[in-house]
Formats: sequence, structure tokens, C-alpha cells
Amino acid sequence: MPRVPGTKTGRNAELGLLALAMIIVAAYGATVEANQFDKITPTFWVPAALLSALFVALHLVVRFTALYADPVLIPTVALINGLGVGFLRRLDLARAIAQKQPEPGIFAGVGGRQLAWTLAALVLAAVLLIVIRDHKTVSRYAYTLGLVGIVLVMIPAVLPASISEINGARLWIRIGSFSIQPGEFAKLALVSFFAYYLVRKREVLSLASRRVLGVDFPRGRDLGPVITVWMLSLLVLVFEKDLGTALLYFGLFVVTLYVATERVSWLIIGLVMFFGGVYVAYLLGASVGGPFANFYDRATVWLDPFAAENYNRVGGSYQLVQSLLGLGTGGLFGTGPGAGSPSKVPEVRTDFIFAGMGEEIGLFGLSALLICYLLIVERGLRAALGVRDSFGKLVAGGLAFTLGLQVFVILGGITGLIPLTGQTTPFLSAGGSSLMANWLLIAMLLRISDAGRRPASGGPAPSSGGPKQPPAQLHGAMTEVIKP
Repeated sequence: MPRVPGTKTGRNAELGLLALAMIIVAAYGATVEANQFDKITPTFWVPAALLSALFVALHLVVRFTALYADPVLIPTVALINGLGVGFLRRLDLARAIAQKQPEPGIFAGVGGRQLAWTLAALVLAAVLLIVIRDHKTVSRYAYTLGLVGIVLVMIPAVLPASISEINGARLWIRIGSFSIQPGEFAKLALVSFFAYYLVRKREVLSLASRRVLGVDFPRGRDLGPVITVWMLSLLVLVFEKDLGTALLYFGLFVVTLYVATERVSWLIIGLVMFFGGVYVAYLLGASVGGPFANFYDRATVWLDPFAAENYNRVGGSYQLVQSLLGLGTGGLFGTGPGAGSPSKVPEVRTDFIFAGMGEEIGLFGLSALLICYLLIVERGLRAALGVRDSFGKLVAGGLAFTLGLQVFVILGGITGLIPLTGQTTPFLSAGGSSLMANWLLIAMLLRISDAGRRPASGGPAPSSGGPKQPPAQLHGAMTEVIKP
């Protein structure tokens, strides 16, 4: 779409913010090398330069396909993604030094693979922006996407544990050295389906039957969709043995339902149903074991991680304890990038990357990182408020909430607030599935924000600062008498 004269697109601001983000990533890499090698090598800037080229390429795609998209989203996500690549490369450098090996190449090790996955993720995001020029076209395939989402969620549950299970959670499909987490892509499909369904059923679901303590509760016969999704979430908890995924999908539906109907009662019903189901699963795991045993073990570890019987047994609280010790060691300011010992935390590349980074950047650094996530969620909600159609509002709101809830689930797990889950940290953790799925999420938010910020009827945008149009004069308008 060509630019409307007198409007501001924000693309130049986006480019400037991208440059600032990559400067921070380059400084992070230089600090890591200074602490690891006691010097800064001449090639410290290469990873940041490669990332800069990739993000600028996506910026150019946005210029030609979503001119009025939110200018803050890409730089903020690029900063988190770049720091994730830098931290993973920091782990590669520490491993090479410990094993007395030469410095790994730019595309070697976990950091190199993450750089390659970033390229693949940005290509997918660009393809989505090029192919989907109007987010409302997605609603035509809502039921197909819903079916695809359910299939993607349930595939790991029906596969043999040797193919799908890692650390007790069955979330993966592993074939040789290749692995993929289909549930990461399922959330995009399910958000689209939920949004379409609720747009069509919002009037029915908004009806109230009785008022209790000032809250209007829905009719009993309207609880069918919530009960269905609740049962599917419990099936995920039972067969995939993962609380985080169950919470993510059920929470996504309930919050989208609340946004569609504006009734607090749906949130109350959702919380009661979810935590009631989790408590029953915990009791069943303690008494009969079986498919509930894994969840019971995780809950037991969470309740008392420092107990000797939990710390020493296989699959016990060792990871959580090391995570808490790492965060405590970091204190307020951290030990400095490259100066800590994050490798003492198992799975620091994936589930516990927050703990590993927290040791080195401290509470202040982690707070800044969380503010970046909060900013992404806020811009997603702003896109939901700005777009004019109900489907776009629910999709953008659902996607923003999904990202925020995923970060909460991960951070709550590593700090002991909730039991540990198998979720990955968006844009930070090693892994191609999470990175590609979350960049697709950002691309969809860019598309919706473009529709919301685009000037209507060719006139200047409300926030463009252009001259205000005079109100329409009614004295010369045609009149017509309508008889009852």
C-alpha cells in the first residue's frame, strides 16, 4: 500500500531502534569475550552484524508489505533474539575453553545453530507478511486451523515415548538428530480458531442466567465450549505430562472468551476449573500413580526443592535448586556477561536460560529483559485495540496474552512460583520450533497492527499530527421524510 501524504509510518524510527538493539547485542558479545579471553577478539562484532543484516531485511519486507505496522515490535524482539544468540555462543566459548579447543566458528555450536534458526524464522515471518495481506482472510480457514491445532497438540501424546519424551514431558517429535515441538505452532492455529468461533458465538456466550456477589454468571448450557477445552487441557496434562502446555491452551481460550464477552465470570469459572483439575490430578498421582505420577513428582519437588529426598533422586529438584542458587549468586547487578558459571544449571540452553542469564546480568538486567517482553505484550494489546474488526481484535489479544503467559509459566517455574514445565523461553532459548513459531506470532501482530494504524479512507491517521479535517456541513445535505 502506498504511503498517504501527511502520515507517519514509523519505519525510520523502527530502523533507528534496530540499530540501537544491535549495538547492545555487539556490546554484550564484546563483554563476554573480555571476560572469557581477557581480551576482545577482532571478530566480536560478526554475530551482531549478521543478525543486523537479517533484521534489516525483515524491516525492508515490512516497508513494502505492512507500511503502517507497529515500529516497536521488531526492534524489541530483535534485541531479545540477539541476546539469546549471544548467550548461547557464550556457552559454546566456555565449553571450548574448558575442553582446550579452538574458538568455535560463527555457525558452530549451539549459538551457530540458533543463528541459522533465526534466519529460517525471519524467512517464515517475511513469507507470512507477503502472503497474508489482510488478516481477515485467515478466518476463512478457521475450522481447518482448529483441527490442525488439535492434531499438532496431540501428536506427541500418541507417539512412543522414545520419540516424543524429553525430561518426562512428551512434547517433541524426534527423528535422529532432528527434533520439532509441534505444540509451538499449534497455538497460532488455535488462536485463529478460538477468535473466529467467539466472534460468531459472542452474543450467546454473553447471556447471563444469575447474578452472584455482583458478578453475572453465564447459563449452564453455554458452558459446553469451556468444558470441552478444559477436558482437552487435562488430556494434555495426563498424556503429555506437562502442566505448562495445559495451562497455556486453557488460559488462552478463557482469556479470549473474556475479551469477546467482557464477562469476569468466565475468568472465575476458568480458574476454578483449571486449578480444580490440577488438584485432582495431584491427588490421583499420589494415590494411583499411572499417567498422573509425573505431575505428582513435579509438584512434590516444587513444594520442597531443598529436601534431601527430592534433591538427590533422579529427576528431582537439582535443576530448580541450581537455578535458585544461580539467581541468588547474580544478586542485583550480576557477575557480568561471560563471568558467571551458568553451565552448572542443567538445561541452561533451553528451560533454564533465564536462570543462566540472571546470574550474569543480575536482577536489574533480568528486569530490563522482562520489560522488553512486557513491551511486546503491550504493543500486541495496542494492536488489538486499534484494529477495527472483532476477529483481528481477538487474534491480536490472544497472541499477546499467549506470549505473556508463556513467559510467566517459564519464569514461575525457575523461581519456584509454580511447578517446572517443559516450555521454552520465547526468542531466547535454543531451538528452532519455538523461534519460528514466535516469529510467526510477531508477523501476525505486525499485519494486524498495520490494519489498525493504516489511515482510513485515504485520510491522515489520527496520530499522524496532520491537519484536522473540518466537520461535515449538514445544512446543504439532502433530506428525506420517512413515513412510519
